[in-house]
Amino acid sequence: MAPRLSLVVPIYNVERYLEECLDSIAAQTFTDFECVMVDDGSTDTSPAIADAYAAKDSRFRVVRQQNKGLGAARNTGWRHLTDGTDYLAFVDSDDTLPPGAYQLMVDTLDETGSDFCTGKALRLRSDGLHPSHAHNKPFQQTRLRTSVQEIPSLVTDRTAWNKVYRRSFFDTAGILYPEGILYEDAPVSVPHHYLAKSVDVLSEPIYHWRIREDGDRSITQQKSDPKGVVDRVKSMELVRAWLLEQTDPKFRDHLRSYDRNCLVEEIPMFFWSVPDGDRTFRAAYQEHVARLVDAIGTEQLAALNGQLRLKYQLTLANRMHRFVAVQRLHRLARRTRQATRR
Repeated sequence: MAPRLSLVVPIYNVERYLEECLDSIAAQTFTDFECVMVDDGSTDTSPAIADAYAAKDSRFRVVRQQNKGLGAARNTGWRHLTDGTDYLAFVDSDDTLPPGAYQLMVDTLDETGSDFCTGKALRLRSDGLHPSHAHNKPFQQTRLRTSVQEIPSLVTDRTAWNKVYRRSFFDTAGILYPEGILYEDAPVSVPHHYLAKSVDVLSEPIYHWRIREDGDRSITQQKSDPKGVVDRVKSMELVRAWLLEQTDPKFRDHLRSYDRNCLVEEIPMFFWSVPDGDRTFRAAYQEHVARLVDAIGTEQLAALNGQLRLKYQLTLANRMHRFVAVQRLHRLARRTRQATRR
């Protein structure tokens, strides 16, 4: 018989963290699962660690491919799942889970019949667990059988790995991870929120998201890398393209809501990196963000506060020296306010 839960773990050069990740999966109180480990062309000892785990626990097995990136590895894992499993989840191979995570999420889905369950994550550092600001607002309280229409902040729930999907929902949606870019989670997670008839939102922490602190930072932690801003804009454009393809009129409202979130929450995350970025980073920011804002429509800027409006106007006008000056002043003002409060 097929296991109830399928897990996909993409693996690429994570020898420092992989065993801890797999240990946390093996220690789950929910035991009826399979774990498909996808070796994405690792050049360190990660494949040997994965092989050793598969040899000692029949629930774990290894699939190998040439290096294609995280999105492609997740898709490969999905293609190698056992037919007939009820649920599907993804785990990044440098992260861990609390022991009861999957028991809680599967039990919740069994009870509610929702399309997927999503839960709070904590940041994992060498000194312990800390709040994840990215997973704060949507997960303040547990709400079952809800949706992004009832909780608009769920549009910020972009990560792949804090969810358990009903396998039939994921397969029928037919949305796989884009390959060759960073921030590949959102073009899958955000459309799933708009497609789901209902989702379960858990305030309990069900995932430990690692911050690499030893110089081995993940590329999404390298905030002044031009590829980061280029691919983040591409990720938002893929979500917008999917929304524009939908024929149901309700998706026009979804698009307006998503565009506002891009302008107010997602794009501004890069504002803070622009003053510290080199000329190449600033040029990439200006080109790609300006293209996205043009596509959203500059008339939407009128509804923003003055500070955001000014920064977008400077970006569109390619006045990056002025933008940097404004952002540095904003940074100084924020630090002054923080110091005053202390």
